Amino acid sequence: MTFKQIGFAVGIVSGTILGLFLKWIQVLTGIKVYVLLLNVDFIPLFASRLPEWLEFSFHLLISCGIGLVFVFLMEKLNVSSRGAWILSLLLTFPTVFLYFPLSYLAVKDVPGLFDGTAIIFWTIGHLLYGLSLPPLYHFSRRRITNRKKL
Repeated sequence: MTFKQIGFAVGIVSGTILGLFLKWIQVLTGIKVYVLLLNVDFIPLFASRLPEWLEFSFHLLISCGIGLVFVFLMEKLNVSSRGAWILSLLLTFPTVFLYFPLSYLAVKDVPGLFDGTAIIFWTIGHLLYGLSLPPLYHFSRRRITNRKKL
């Protein structure tokens, strides 16, 4: 696997974890944090109703970008295992604040701009996302090392 393949794999799996968590929260509580995650209706090109799978694909595309940046920085900076946790949280931290513009710009019914419970769930989901990056990266790297030994 190349660094690009690892980055895409890390992005897809971590993005899926985030999506499933927020969907689960939405089903349990009725708070539309999953709708907010996938929402792109404020972009004129996407103003019409898109199927969920396509909205989720856009989410995964963004996640793959973050995964690629994470893996690139891990490889180029030779980041330690401990440093991987810091790097992942630094990369993920800004995504927590996306709650506010996404909530403000949404046309769909999404949680309010200052819905404390929704913000907490959104933050927990993105924290899970960030915490999933290092183990997914290390798992992928071990697989490469083990394949080279065979």
